[in-house]
Amino acid sequence: MCRSIHVLRLPDRPATPEEIRAAALQYVRKVSGYRKPSQANAAAFEQAVLSVEQATAELLQSLKTRQVG
Repeated sequence: MCRSIHVLRLPDRPATPEEIRAAALQYVRKVSGYRKPSQANAAAFEQAVLSVEQATAELLQSLKTRQVG
């Protein structure tokens, strides 16, 4: 696993939309091998980022958290 990947599920606060977007972009870059896609691949790249972003937000919202106390 890449050492630069950050945990989004923090105990003190939920992940921000910006953090979720950054994580989705990082994932798509890693999987595709492109830091910045060509014009021909830009639409597919952006659609993948949006899909991963949505799936990540849904996952984080559905996780059950442990009650402290």
